[in-house]
Amino acid sequence: MGPLVSVVIPVFNGEVFLREAVQSVLAQNYSPVEIIIVDDGSTDGSATLARGLPGPVRYLYQANSGPAAARNRGIEHAQGSLIAFADADDLWPAAKLELQLTYLIRDPSIEIVMGRIQQVRLSETVNGKTQTEKLGEPAFSVNLGSAVIRKSVFDRVGLFDETMRYSEDVDWFMRAREAGVAIVTIDDVTLFYRQHEQNMTRGKSTSELNVFKTLKKSLDRRRESSGFASALPAFPTPASTVQDIKAGESTPDTEGSE
Repeated sequence: MGPLVSVVIPVFNGEVFLREAVQSVLAQNYSPVEIIIVDDGSTDGSATLARGLPGPVRYLYQANSGPAAARNRGIEHAQGSLIAFADADDLWPAAKLELQLTYLIRDPSIEIVMGRIQQVRLSETVNGKTQTEKLGEPAFSVNLGSAVIRKSVFDRVGLFDETMRYSEDVDWFMRAREAGVAIVTIDDVTLFYRQHEQNMTRGKSTSELNVFKTLKKSLDRRRESSGFASALPAFPTPASTVQDIKAGESTPDTEGSE
């Protein structure tokens, strides 16, 4: 059996999306997985829905404090040695964990594996199921939902900055790169990012999204430690693909393996 993966799903009034997000995690061809839903003060039916979901799902509630605080609470309750994130309105591709854990299990020096993101737009509902339309080609960008992270990294880098309502994930990845965390990126799609009218960042300006604040914080930290703002390490790509793993080595334990 492979290492336990703890999947943290923050939700705020995401009743309409939450079930599909959880189902996309449960559909992974990997075990064991635990799902931690952190309700950030929802006023819709998210709590009732979350408590009724099947599988290894735990539900936690907190007064509305923002996504950073919700993710931090999930990490604190996580029992797995690997952490992954899923926003309540996004979806995971079926092979996400199988692909990314191949790298983490084979090479203990790798600490974070990130993949590409496919933007999709929600359209009409047919037979009770929301239809999606792909937007453009898969691309790489900093998004927690595309990553799998060793829990030990949070001991080095710290948790998410709870004073930030936006770009707290970018801030965290900046700190991880500053700390020299070993990050690998792969060409496979590891997140479907669903665009809709209720997206938290929709219509927000660059200033509101804390983009400049995040960059300045990183520059200030680097100047403080070395006297000048040294360049951050680039996001590397692996020299080999999953298919290049040496013949004869077993793949990560999947659902139903012993």
